[in-house]
Amino acid sequence: MQILQTNKAYYPKVGGIETTITTLSEGLVRDFNLKVDVLTCHHNVKISTRNEIINGVNVKYLPTYGFLHSLPLSPGYFFSLEKYSGDILHIHEPFPLSDISVLFNKKVKKNFKKIIVSWHSDIIRQKWSLVFYGKYILRFLELVDKIIVSNPALIKNSDFLKTFSEKCEVIPIGINLDWTKSANINSIKNEIPIILSVGRLVYYKGFEYLIDAMKDIQTAKLIIVGSGPLEKKLKNQIIDNNLSERIEIIPELDRDSLNSLFKSCDLFVLPSIRKSETFGIVQIEAMACGKPVVCTEIGTGTTFINLDGVTGLVVPPENSNALASAINKILSDDSLRNFLGNNAKQRALSEFNDNKMVSRVYELYKNLLENDL
Repeated sequence: MQILQTNKAYYPKVGGIETTITTLSEGLVRDFNLKVDVLTCHHNVKISTRNEIINGVNVKYLPTYGFLHSLPLSPGYFFSLEKYSGDILHIHEPFPLSDISVLFNKKVKKNFKKIIVSWHSDIIRQKWSLVFYGKYILRFLELVDKIIVSNPALIKNSDFLKTFSEKCEVIPIGINLDWTKSANINSIKNEIPIILSVGRLVYYKGFEYLIDAMKDIQTAKLIIVGSGPLEKKLKNQIIDNNLSERIEIIPELDRDSLNSLFKSCDLFVLPSIRKSETFGIVQIEAMACGKPVVCTEIGTGTTFINLDGVTGLVVPPENSNALASAINKILSDDSLRNFLGNNAKQRALSEFNDNKMVSRVYELYKNLLENDL
């Protein structure tokens, strides 16, 4: 079986979609001995094409000459895609370059037996573009054979997927969680409870509401791991509210250091406020370490991962009082914290591991091709 995965970026670019594609591509090679190619755009501005073999995956990085609202300007993509052929073309959305290439280059459709889309998110921040681009998305989804979504909420809340719900199949994102087994997590005790939150310091993460909530949480320290355009604003908020001794913002960490924080914290919080937060993989990492989660209900996969009253608590977005109340409730009740944490660990390890995701996608490929015989 010959597979082409394509997206606007790939490893070593760090991000939820990039990590998912890398995990899937390498897993298909490792577990099922498939031939997997990846066609992507370089995440930095480059002037030459680069080919690499990464853990058995053949990756072609096309030169990028700039970015338009996060879309790479890579004019060579259109003609590069038509040079590939195989059993499955697997496109990861949103990626307009790929949509347009499939719609307007008939060779692409002929070169592959099946076309599959992983729909990671609607276009959220650049919604203005849908005035002229939306009709092409609908035409594109009409011609693909299958649409993979990470959770049912994506189908329900998408501006596009409701029309194609019969094509959709839920396959949750899975990640490698072997690292959670390397230490006795329950042996770690903190002098005061540690609240952890991880993510880029950008508009949709809602960190300002979590910082504000700390005014009503007296017996805990908050650690936020991340960097981004809102860093200065958030640090000023911390100073203005006299919270410097209880809130720390630290930049991105290496993998081992971040894993240690997941293991040592008492509670994880994902305070996102917009649908740009489509899944929240960091919740899985915390849950796999036996940590309860507080997250917000934004109509995406965050509450598909974290089940209210089962693995953690769910609160409305943009509500500091609700965040503080949920955090205090968990931190003040050891039996509740242990109950939620144990459930969280079991759910993460059984439902959101990389092997399960890879196997589910492989079975989808296999069934599509067999039904075409």
